[in-house]
This record gives sequence, C-alpha cells and structure tokens, in this order.
Amino acid sequence: MRQRNCSSCIWCCGNSSSCFLVLLSLLAFALLSFSSSADAFSHVQIGGNGGRLSDAEVLFIKRRQLLYYLDENGDRGESVTVDPSLVFENPRLRSAYIALQAWKQAILSDPQNLTANWVGSGVCNYTGVFCAPALDDPSIQTVAGIDLNHGDIAGYLPEELGLLTDLGIFHINSNRFCGTVPKKFKNLKVLFELDLSNNRFAGKFPYVVLSLPKLIYLDIRFNEFEGTVPPELFDKPLDAIFINHNRFAFEIPDNFGNSPVSVIVLANNKFHGCVPASLGNMTNLNEIILMNNGLRSCLPPEIGLLKNVTVFDVSYNGLMGPLPDTIGGMLSLEQLNVAHNMLSGSIPKSICNLPRLENFTYSYNFFTGEPPQCLAVPEFDDRRNCLAK
Repeated sequence: MRQRNCSSCIWCCGNSSSCFLVLLSLLAFALLSFSSSADAFSHVQIGGNGGRLSDAEVLFIKRRQLLYYLDENGDRGESVTVDPSLVFENPRLRSAYIALQAWKQAILSDPQNLTANWVGSGVCNYTGVFCAPALDDPSIQTVAGIDLNHGDIAGYLPEELGLLTDLGIFHINSNRFCGTVPKKFKNLKVLFELDLSNNRFAGKFPYVVLSLPKLIYLDIRFNEFEGTVPPELFDKPLDAIFINHNRFAFEIPDNFGNSPVSVIVLANNKFHGCVPASLGNMTNLNEIILMNNGLRSCLPPEIGLLKNVTVFDVSYNGLMGPLPDTIGGMLSLEQLNVAHNMLSGSIPKSICNLPRLENFTYSYNFFTGEPPQCLAVPEFDDRRNCLAK
C-alpha cells in the first residue's frame, strides 16, 4: 500500500525542497499581515539577509495559498488568451487548445516535463493527448483521449477541461492532482473511461459523474473523497466501479443489486449496515471486494445466485452468523475470503466442493467445524477459529 501524505492542496508538490519553499512562502505571507498586493509581496524581507522576493517568487506564493483553490461550489478557471496568429484545423481543436493551456497553467509541478511541448496549435502532438475523428463528424479531428498516468504531476483540474466535449478517455492516475472534480465535466457527454485514481482529490463524491451518459468505467480509488456515495451510482450502466481507499461513510443501499458491473471494489472505506440481499441480482458480476469496512450483518443467502463471480472478498468486517450453504452454487468461484469477521457455525461442505475454488481463507472467526473437503482446497487458511484439532 502506498504511503500517504497530507492531502491539503497547499502541499501538492510533496518533495522536501518544495516543502521548504512552501514554508518560506507561508512565512512571507504571515509577514504581509493585511496587505495582499503584489507590490507588498515584492518588498518583504526574508531570512534577515535583506533579500527581496522576485516576481517569480511572488507568483509562487500566490499560487500556493489555499485561497487560490476555490471550493467545489466555485467556478475555478484560468484566463487563456489565444494568440491570433495561431491557426487551428477546426474550432474543436481551438477549444481543446484553450482547455489544455488552462490546465497547463493549473499545473504547479511537472517533474517529467510531460507538458513541456504543450505549445502552439498542434494539440494532437501534445504528450499524453490523443486525437481521432469526431464521432458526429468523421471528417474532422478532435481530442478523443488524455493519458497522463504515472506522471507525478501536481496541480488541479480547471473548469476549462469541460471544453473537451469529444473526450472519450481521461486517465490521470498516479499523480498529485488535488482539489475537486470540475463541475463542467458534465459537458463530456461521450466520456466512457474516467480514471482519477491515486491522486489527492478531496471533498464529496464527485456527483458530476452521474451526469455522464456514456460512462462505463469509474476509478476514483486512493484519494481523499468523503461523505456518502449516492445510490444513483448503482443505477448507472457501469461495467467497473473502483471507489476503494477513500473516506466514504455510508450504508450500502438496497438498489446496490441494480448495478450491471462486472467488477466492483468498495474496500477500505467506512461503510456500515448490512450486505443487501439485492446483491444476488448482479448476474454480470465477476469480482466483488468489500473488505475492511464496517459491515455488520449476516451474509444473505442470495449471494449463491452469483454464478459468474470468481473473486468474493468480505474480510475484515463484522459479519456474523453462519456461511450460507448457497455459496456452493457459486460455480465460478476461485477466491473466497471471509477472514477477520465474527462468523460461526460449521463450514458447509458444498463450498469446499466448488470445482474452481483455489483459495479459501476463513481464519480469525468462530467456526466450530470444517469438513475434510476443505483441507483439500489448494490454498486454505483456517487459523484462529474454534475448530477441534
């Protein structure tokens, strides 16, 4: 598991040298008291050596202030002026230029210089930007995808990104973007893959994703989102949902089983309540991981209807009662993990007779019996139960 640093936007750059500059900047800001003009910044003396802040340092301080990032109800954005000498192949590429230049201005650190060539009207040649014929007019080129994965870039997402109305893929995992998801993402009507994982986004669940009609892949794991998750998420025609490793706290709603997903990972949040019986309606499901939440209930027998599930993990919760014998109907099951709960009773032999079961972990529970079939599973873990030896 990756190490986490403070998620506040003011620490976005994360390395020791930038942290020093931030502290220096905060010191300068404190000395300013009530003055906020650039002229006042330029006359601050620091370190007792009579040095003065350069214009670049003044800009650095202003951009580092928390007030620079408006809250999620505000309308963030950069002022982009288009050089009249630039020639664009079509108006959509001009709009893409504005969006990408605004984003470049909102980037505070780009250690791999991925955006260094984001210059000029040839946006289709920008690193991480991919063009394709427009879906509604194949005769023109437009920005169809962005992939800046693993760039270690720090900054935030400006509202101008909503100008990329032909965007189908937006991947920025493993960076240091912070703030909230722009409300103008609602304009991305053909977006079908959104990957914001492993960043430093914060605030409430990004409700704007509910307004994306073509979205089928949502990945916001490893961020600092908090609060509830809207039940409407499970009514959307998504194929994959990854919201694990955030700070969501909610009860899984009854309409959970409406979701047509093949993969869903909700692990490492702060859920509570029951595992809904509607789970058995998820006939497309292949993998479900609910580990390390606050689930406090019995496992409903309806889970036996999940004929296509290969991975089922509900470990590190507070589940109680016996394992349903109906699990023996999960004929595709390969990995079953119910460890670190409060389950009891005897393990049904129907589970250990599953034809594809490779790993069955049921340690740290209160099981009182296990059939010999379980000892024949290629990998099993039955430690810390009430089993007679």
